[in-house]
Amino acid sequence: MKAIILAGGKGTRAKPFTDFFPKALIPVEGKPLIDHIVSYLSSFRFIDEILIVSDFKGLGGQIRHYFENRINGTKIKFVQDSGSGTAGDLLHASGSLKNSPEFLLWFVDNLCAIDIKKMTEFFKKNKSLACIATRTIRKEETGFAVVKNDIITEFKEKPTIKMKMAECLGIYVLGLDILKKIRMKRSHEDLNLSFDILQELSKQGKVSAFDIGKKPWLDVESPAMLERNKKVVKQIIKEMK
Repeated sequence: MKAIILAGGKGTRAKPFTDFFPKALIPVEGKPLIDHIVSYLSSFRFIDEILIVSDFKGLGGQIRHYFENRINGTKIKFVQDSGSGTAGDLLHASGSLKNSPEFLLWFVDNLCAIDIKKMTEFFKKNKSLACIATRTIRKEETGFAVVKNDIITEFKEKPTIKMKMAECLGIYVLGLDILKKIRMKRSHEDLNLSFDILQELSKQGKVSAFDIGKKPWLDVESPAMLERNKKVVKQIIKEMK
């Protein structure tokens, strides 16, 4: 099975850090973010190759330099960002996905020790064309209040809440046939995987949701986010080892 790590985003939320380094190299517990992800994916023996998609002609070149100058037994391939959106990038990397009925897609700013084996089995069981990691339980970063008749009766400091809708995380298992759907719309200059491809498939019942339950997940949008969530970060990294 192939795994694709999308690491070509501009990292707007992480500025000014990303004016000098790609978001993928944000330090997390002594190692770049993307190193934790690559090491974790490598721990699943059925993943035989990892494709890293980034702008290697720009800041992404630092990612290539990082991996090319260290000892790593994982087979890593670097694919130049196509600049045509998330779906366009998948099409650009399609030549390396042959002979693999499904593949994993991981957006680099996602940090979670999700069980890829179980997620892939879930994907196959549901016979879906796409499977997205989701969660309905979330620990808030701010304080909440219980209000009755305009009066606060109780404070809840950073509570864990049950959401009415499932939150979509940036980790997917996709069937190879998804590339056919993308090719049908490749005349578009900027194809977004979620809105241009999966939205239509969801109405056809072809997108399944793999709920991670209470497993911690973090959107590494910036170094500040890591600083505010030190406990969660340590827990996730421990689970990823």
